[in-house]
Formats: sequence, structure tokens, C-alpha cells
Amino acid sequence: MQLDKVVAYHKALADPTRVKMLILLAEGERNGQVLAEKLSVTPATITHHAAKLREASLINERREKNTIYFSLNDYFLKNNAAAAINLIYRGADGGIGMLSEEQKRLRDSVIRNFFSKEGKLKNIPSQLKKKLIILEHMVTNLEAGRRYSEKEINEYIMAYHEDFATIRREFIMHQFLFREKEIYELNPQEMWAKWVNLA
Repeated sequence: MQLDKVVAYHKALADPTRVKMLILLAEGERNGQVLAEKLSVTPATITHHAAKLREASLINERREKNTIYFSLNDYFLKNNAAAAINLIYRGADGGIGMLSEEQKRLRDSVIRNFFSKEGKLKNIPSQLKKKLIILEHMVTNLEAGRRYSEKEINEYIMAYHEDFATIRREFIMHQFLFREKEIYELNPQEMWAKWVNLA
């Protein structure tokens, strides 16, 4: 699971009103007015908190005429906690180690085959292992600790390949970058998806 989704999940739960809403919704679907009455808050407050829960995929919404009904998104609610644990422990069995000679040869071969002499990416590999090698190679010139705007990340990627949107999404998906409110930061290497662990 992507780091930004795990963070959004925990941020959504970091409010007593939102947790109470989820407890009430565990009993079944309810509309905003009923939730407001039960929690002694205004309907506008429910709307605000519902938006946060929806962004984290913890609730579903259904409109019937002028009334919005809320229900739990059981799948995401039950799986997000496990996803957070998996993300935290994913590198605990080895971290970033030294590459073997065979792994170095593979990495160098993939880079040679997919990049032109000018450093341009010819095409995005479809095989996951090769794609991770390419992504890892591309992020190495980003500065740790620096916050990049989306425009800066797009320009950085375009120096390699014109499909910046796809590559930017791959950077996020495979934990090379963390995104929050269109600001991007390089994650520690221990968080990066590890191509060396793939068959």
C-alpha cells in the first residue's frame, strides 16, 4: 500500500468525532442528519468529517434525492491497519545490502538497454524487476530531504522521458517518493520497492 494512503488512513482516525461516526456506521447505514443528532454536532460538521473519511476510503456515500447516506467501507477499514503493519516491517528482513556481482551485471545491463547514450529512457519496461531498476536509477539524482513541487518533479522526469505522469505515479506506487498536497519528497532507500527480492 502507498505511504500516502497509510498516512491518510491514520489521519482520518485521528479525530474523536470521526471514530464515533465509524462506530455508529458499524451498526448500519445512516444519513448525515441522524449522525449529527446522535453526536450533538451540526450537519456541516458531519459533512466535514465525512469528507476526511471518504478521502481515506473508510466510508461510502449514497445519495437519495437530497439526502446523503453513509456506510462503512468494510474492505478498506479492515485492510488498512494490516497494510500499515506490512509497510512498516517490509524492509526489516534485510534492508539495502550490497549487490552481488550478478545483481550488478543485471542492473547495468538493464540500464544500458533501456537508456540511450544521452541518458534518455527509451521506453518503460513492462517487467516489474526491470521497471524497479529503471525507477531506482532515475531517482538517484533527487536530493534527500528536499521538498519538490509537482512541476519540479515533472520537469525532472521529462529530462528522462516525456510520460512524466506515468513515471511519477510509479515513483509513488513503489515508495521511491512520498506525496502530500502536491509536494514530493524522496523516501529513505529502505522504503523503496526492492528489485533484488524479485525472482
